[in-house]
Amino acid sequence: MQQSYHGRVWEIGLLFLLLAVLGVLLAQRFVPRGPRGDLASGTLLVTGVSPRPDATGEQFVTIAGVINGPTVDEHAVYQRMAVDVDHWPTIGQLMPVVYSLKNPDNWRFAPPEPVNPGG
Repeated sequence: MQQSYHGRVWEIGLLFLLLAVLGVLLAQRFVPRGPRGDLASGTLLVTGVSPRPDATGEQFVTIAGVINGPTVDEHAVYQRMAVDVDHWPTIGQLMPVVYSLKNPDNWRFAPPEPVNPGG
């Protein structure tokens, strides 16, 4: 018995749909998160921080503060992120950050400055 033309169209359509869903899932998995595109450097004044846990290593911290930079002035932010307990932020601390020019709520700590061994 021969399969109808419409049956094949449905099979091909379903195959394309499954491939599209798989492509979206893989794209979300491999696309880096955090600020993208044009970034600006600024400073974060920590105004609130969750208590430091007794555990060691990386733990989640909730930070509230204000970012000052070339395009923002005292922009209030709030974020939960993983931080090493040995570098736990404290209230009143100024920390270097980078943030998205399009959305300053999308920020992260600035990478550490490279050490120049030649001095």
